[in-house]
Amino acid sequence: MKIRHGVAGCLLAAVLVAGPSLAEEAAAYRETQLGLYVTASEAYALMQDNERAILIDVRDPVEIKFTGFAEPTDIHVPWVLADRDHFNAEAKTWPMVKNADFEAQVRAELEALGVAEDDPIIVMCRSGSTRSAPGADVIAEMGFRQVYSVTDGFEGSKLKEGVSEGVRAVNGWRNSGLPWSYEIDPDVAWRPAE
Repeated sequence: MKIRHGVAGCLLAAVLVAGPSLAEEAAAYRETQLGLYVTASEAYALMQDNERAILIDVRDPVEIKFTGFAEPTDIHVPWVLADRDHFNAEAKTWPMVKNADFEAQVRAELEALGVAEDDPIIVMCRSGSTRSAPGADVIAEMGFRQVYSVTDGFEGSKLKEGVSEGVRAVNGWRNSGLPWSYEIDPDVAWRPAE
């Protein structure tokens, strides 16, 4: 597990307690069984304050290759994977299929890191909509009690107007100035089950 230094506990308290946040405005389809939510900035503050906090990225590896990777990521196991063998002409894209090994792979990674049931686990996808919440639920069902879903994800929300309307440039890990890179830590990079 990575040792994290830096931000004092008061910063975390200020970030998590100070008034309504984007994390509290989670839409119903983003809701988790535990009801624990953080924005990307709140997740980073939590990780700085608690060296036992774990960040899990549940995005497809190809998605990470082209959009970037949060540097303090501890575990990368995709919730779904693009099915490159079956293009959907009607949807004009490739369908996503659930990673059948998600639970087993996450469990193995958590055990390898010695994560305790009460350690904070933060689950992040692209935008905090359809992957981090169900991934967090699976992890909670394993018996972990502090599983957070990042409500604005890695890329954040879409701009609603202007020449860049529809571009994910509003919030999220990357747009919040948090540490990220296009380089993926080989020790963290997901590999399919053998």
